[in-house]
Amino acid sequence: MSRINRRAFSASAAAITSGMALGVHNSVSAATAGDPSDPMGVAVCGVAGRGMSHVGGFHHDPRTVIRVLVDVDSKVGEQQADKVEKMQGTRPRVVGDVREILDSDDVQIVTCATPNHWHAMIAVWAMQAGKDVYIEKPISHNIHEGRALVAAAQKYGRMFQTGTQCRSSLACIEAMKFIAEGNIGEVNLARGLCYKRRKSIGPLGNYPIPGNVDFDMWSGPATFTDPKLTRQRFHYDWHWQRHYGNGDSGNQGPHQTDIARWGLGLDRHPESILTYAGRLGYQAERKDPTYRDAGDTANTQVSIYDYGDKTIVFETRGLSVNDSADKEINELFGSKRGNKIGVVFYGSEGYVIQGPSYETCRAFDLNKKEIRSFTHNSRENGTLNNVHMSNFIDAVVARDASILVADAKCGHLSAAIAHHGNTSYYLGEENRVSPDTIAAAVEKFASRDDDAATLERTLQHLRDNGVDPETDMLSLGPQLTFDVESERYTGNDAANAMLTRNYREGFEVPSPEDV
Repeated sequence: MSRINRRAFSASAAAITSGMALGVHNSVSAATAGDPSDPMGVAVCGVAGRGMSHVGGFHHDPRTVIRVLVDVDSKVGEQQADKVEKMQGTRPRVVGDVREILDSDDVQIVTCATPNHWHAMIAVWAMQAGKDVYIEKPISHNIHEGRALVAAAQKYGRMFQTGTQCRSSLACIEAMKFIAEGNIGEVNLARGLCYKRRKSIGPLGNYPIPGNVDFDMWSGPATFTDPKLTRQRFHYDWHWQRHYGNGDSGNQGPHQTDIARWGLGLDRHPESILTYAGRLGYQAERKDPTYRDAGDTANTQVSIYDYGDKTIVFETRGLSVNDSADKEINELFGSKRGNKIGVVFYGSEGYVIQGPSYETCRAFDLNKKEIRSFTHNSRENGTLNNVHMSNFIDAVVARDASILVADAKCGHLSAAIAHHGNTSYYLGEENRVSPDTIAAAVEKFASRDDDAATLERTLQHLRDNGVDPETDMLSLGPQLTFDVESERYTGNDAANAMLTRNYREGFEVPSPEDV
């Protein structure tokens, strides 16, 4: 079967997917459509962690087979290939450079679960080579990259799915419908929460690069730092170094801010942004005032996003979160202890929350009495991972991007929320100020949140973790104004410079006009 025919499959497969644009689709029929005897080949990039979930999701659907694993860590690649061989009966080949397989006729789909700084480059190359792509959140390391991905998907007619699996959660789908139908009144505020314990990643230093890692290829678009490796754990902890990752606002955040945008009906960028944040508390934990952590993203961050008529607030807390210092959030989540990851929608007649899992949402009246619950039963409906990937495969089979529940634009807008907040923080990082100064700034900012109360909760959280915000101060970023049409900041050259990055030669993510 030719590549084109393999992608086209059959009219019956297209018919099965014709009614799935809203994301409510039958996972059984989706999984059995097409001809399993001639499956589409998948190359999975980055298999040390999340990439193996990609493997599982595509293995679950008989319309695809894993043909290639791409990883710059040769040891990881070979070990995971052993697992895939046991899983599907055939061994995928292992390569260290995605460019080796872009012209391969046996690969129709490229997925990416590498560190964030590689996401856009791999996706652009793959779409230019005629491949469809599935990219983990955040799909971009900066706003320039997100714009390039939207343009490339349109130019080359490729299917592009973002790894925000909540878009395939029946619980979230029904809860967002519940909000849209006015069941909790007027809703113009959503709060995303990442109250998730993150320990220090060790002291800033000069560490050896693992011998089985091709560091030149691992770095890809990112310039070399001096020293090259400044963290103890090579894999995963790049999340907390802004040269490669985006902190928890860009790691966990795109799930929750995506849901917030969805429930508020926001298909655009915010108009104004303000952030206060810091990487605090690890000195107190270690009882060492001179300790300098290798991470340089915030572990405490509040970003406020004004959309003109609505507001999103996203809160990151990486220190101990056993008490959120907020009675309302504790009540809605039903616990004072442990992580709280989710979204709270504030309506004039009640609340809807997503959490504590992606498979549960609940609605409350103004007295916080539960009035409705929503559930995605994985046993009956398929795991979110499998359903989300089958939705992508449905679109690939039908060559119909309208089927996708999380396309490139969706991924771009949700990733950009993190980029906006981080831009404000990074520009104001040296502006360490008193709580009173932050209070004055948020009082002037247009928002539908009780910003003073949110600030006080944040300050109490720090105090509860041994941080005195009067002496170990938070940073206050500048208020940013964003032109949603040109996708540039207004009157702030420093912020516009952060829309992109300095790329290494040969790894430049092109502009939208040049993809």
